[in-house]
Amino acid sequence: MDPNRMDEGKSGDGDISSVMGFSGFGKKARTFDLDAIFEQTRRTAIERSQHALEERQKTQKEGGGESSTSVKASIHTQRNKPAAATSRKQESDSSSDSDSDSDSGLIGPPPPPQHTAQHDDDDDEELVGPPLPPGYTGSTAHSDEDDEDDDDDDDNPVKKIPDTHEITLQHGTKTVSALGLDPSGARLVTGGYDYDVRFWDFAGMDQALQAFRSLQPCECHQIKSLQYSVTGDVILVVSGNAQAKVLDRDGFNVMECVKGDQYIVDMANTKGHTAMLNSGCWHPKIKEEFMTCSNDCTVRTWDLNSDKKHKSVFKPRSVQGKKVTPTCCTYSRDGKLVAAGCQDGTIQIWDRNLSVHTKFHCRQAHTPGSDTSCLSFSYDGVTLASRGGDDTLKLWDIRNFRKPVNVATGLTNYFSMTDCCFSPDDKLLVTGTSVKKDEGNGKLVFFDRTSFQRVYEIEVTNASVIRCLWHPKLNQIMVGTGNGLAKVYYDPVKSHRGAKLCVVKSQRKEKQAETLTQDYIITPHALPMFREARQRSTRKQLEKDRLDPKKSHKPEPPVSGPGRGGRVAAHGGTLSSFIVKNIALDKSDDSNAREAILRHAKEAADNPYWVAPAYTQTQPEPVFAEESDEDEEADKEPEWKKRKI
Repeated sequence: MDPNRMDEGKSGDGDISSVMGFSGFGKKARTFDLDAIFEQTRRTAIERSQHALEERQKTQKEGGGESSTSVKASIHTQRNKPAAATSRKQESDSSSDSDSDSDSGLIGPPPPPQHTAQHDDDDDEELVGPPLPPGYTGSTAHSDEDDEDDDDDDDNPVKKIPDTHEITLQHGTKTVSALGLDPSGARLVTGGYDYDVRFWDFAGMDQALQAFRSLQPCECHQIKSLQYSVTGDVILVVSGNAQAKVLDRDGFNVMECVKGDQYIVDMANTKGHTAMLNSGCWHPKIKEEFMTCSNDCTVRTWDLNSDKKHKSVFKPRSVQGKKVTPTCCTYSRDGKLVAAGCQDGTIQIWDRNLSVHTKFHCRQAHTPGSDTSCLSFSYDGVTLASRGGDDTLKLWDIRNFRKPVNVATGLTNYFSMTDCCFSPDDKLLVTGTSVKKDEGNGKLVFFDRTSFQRVYEIEVTNASVIRCLWHPKLNQIMVGTGNGLAKVYYDPVKSHRGAKLCVVKSQRKEKQAETLTQDYIITPHALPMFREARQRSTRKQLEKDRLDPKKSHKPEPPVSGPGRGGRVAAHGGTLSSFIVKNIALDKSDDSNAREAILRHAKEAADNPYWVAPAYTQTQPEPVFAEESDEDEEADKEPEWKKRKI
């Protein structure tokens, strides 16, 4: 073969290698025996662990007062050594191979200089392993204590009650009978016996705690229930009339249920309720469906998109098959069951898709004639809590619905909408108590779900506690009272957002206008000489008016008395003085009309102003007849006209 061609091939390979960035062609990558490396690493780790254990035993024998902290730290260090030993072994092998091979034998980019410096520092140190976490101090005593505290909190649900702080929202002066909180916890809506519905925005409020909107959606009807839908975009308003309403987040009307025909006997054949509503709630899964119960002895479900007729009808019945008025209603957590508490003391539960016969029925849940004020399902969907008008709170297992699991008595209830609810962890049950005026304080009572013992109480105010909500996301408790207050209990550590957003905002000062400015009138078709200049800013206009001496001049006060400052007091400043001056002191007698007119004849002749100048050339001189005795006699009535007596 021609040597020149061989030289050209070599030079070509060099050019290609320089262009492509390769150090050569045809060289194989180094291979490692992984099994041997792992075996060597294991042996090294065992030896170092034994050595560290011997040193630790010697140290304990010499100074027996050493704490367990250093022991645990050394164990932690020794546990981290094998991985580091492996890396050091690989580095030593790679360094020996790199020394034997040429620089052109290395595959890939060279290691950064920081990498080599770090390994040099590791060689100088005795401890080998990954760096310790930043919060690690070598001691586990504190972590053990924290774990014990967490265990205590898990065992004792009372410590999770957020009641260290509270804020008070002034709804009005009458009973707050309805509370609603949207799923995100950003807005609260309250309703009461004063027919008002108030909207509260936690993110938009300051320390003044003022509602941003107040309205009366149902005119002169008390608000019975308020609830946000599962998506939080609409609100169900149940009041004392027969038609429920749905409002949007800003309070505008979205839907109003139709009213049924009250002259039809079978309530299933009417399109809507015919009597006062008692309660209502949204479906927990379907955002367009909600339910209401009424004094017409029916429970009806509705579709938000169809306001002409109800969706389905449930008719509670007594033992004799007679009509029974439902006082409260609710869905189960999965939305498959519909429960209603009735005036005869029964609790009746239907399958949502089968409205004829009840699925679960308890005939003597509460005292007959007492209004069951609330039904609430637990988060597991098996347990049902009922708040009765007979001053009791009962816990039921719907799988064995004949008798209650637990009963709490002595809980005074004067309202037909007193709430009960479960805590977010499903371990506590909360309800409110009622009091008469000036006879004590209303309380928020907490019961342990398992033992049903009264584990905690909160004295809210000197009025009844009616509504209560425990929001799972915010971990805050909202309470509605009988004196027009809505209170929010929270904990700065355990709670999130909600009331914590508004208590940190300082109260905004209202800007008071110093002067009243003239309204700006827009006249687009006016001539330029009559067109007013557009007011860019009220503040600039006030500054200009302040510099104007006429507009900023203080008006002179009225002078009273004899006068002061060179000014003479004017008479007739009051109505009485004006009457005295112009009417009472007028001596002229207007009984004779002719004399009253001729009284101004001389002045009119001397100073003609209106009519005389126009007729100076053509107007004849007026000639008036003179009065005589004959005229007086003529004025007298003749004898024959006098009335004869």
